[in-house]
Amino acid sequence: MTGLINKVRGEAVLHVDGRPLILCLTMGALARLEAAFEVTSLEALEARLANLSSHDVLLIISALLCGEALSPKDLAQAQIHPAEAVAAITKAFEGAGA
Repeated sequence: MTGLINKVRGEAVLHVDGRPLILCLTMGALARLEAAFEVTSLEALEARLANLSSHDVLLIISALLCGEALSPKDLAQAQIHPAEAVAAITKAFEGAGA
């Protein structure tokens, strides 16, 4: 799967129920995160992301998914390794220069 990700775009792989899915921080993902966290600026979003709950992590994964429509509720029912989730989210943000 790692051969299918675009490292230039900052894509990262996260396994959800054993399936490799691609996470990527795009403008659309940022807009979804602003809406989900009810903030109106990137600075406010950055501040909000400094203190996350497990539900927040599911919101972030849902927003970063490329080509998949999984809600936080769907993800809550899925098998996701927490450390892998954090690593993939971090990689996607770092890959986008965030």
